[in-house]
Amino acid sequence: MARTEKEKMLAGELYLATDPQLMAERGHARKLLREYNQSTQDEPKQRAELLTRLLGAVGEGTWIEPPFFCDYGAHIRLGTRVFMNFQCVILDCNPVTLGDDVFMGPGVQLYAATHPLDADERIKGPELGRPITIGAKVWIGGGSIICPGVTIGEGTTIGAGSVVTRDIPPYVFAAGNPCRVIRQLR
Repeated sequence: MARTEKEKMLAGELYLATDPQLMAERGHARKLLREYNQSTQDEPKQRAELLTRLLGAVGEGTWIEPPFFCDYGAHIRLGTRVFMNFQCVILDCNPVTLGDDVFMGPGVQLYAATHPLDADERIKGPELGRPITIGAKVWIGGGSIICPGVTIGEGTTIGAGSVVTRDIPPYVFAAGNPCRVIRQLR
């Protein structure tokens, strides 16, 4: 039996984002995001309910400052007490998992989405996805970009403006473009 484009997407295989099912799921996410981003700080119950409807899992005490943007939402799993500051973006065409007590500065972008490097293949339209995993107690400084397939270990701090292109071990301070370990924290 032929696999659906969504099954291919979540398996990290080439898929077509123009598939009607995927387009409908992104449309549903856009509707919920519009409501969330128009809500006010005086509506915490409404915000929590919208996040529960949008995201795959939301831990207790999680707070996301609007505006917030994502592709599907359903592939995002947030631990307890996660905080995301203004203008965070998560492209979740593959699972994106954040552990407990993860803090993200403004403008942090997590990109599970990628494209074929071969130009002839890329112009045909297929896309790819790779999971992103961020361990507990991680701080990601403002303006940082986390690339597809990256894992960041528990207790690590990523300096502002970093571009994380490969895995970062636990309990280190890492920064730069490309991001690299600067020093151990333990």
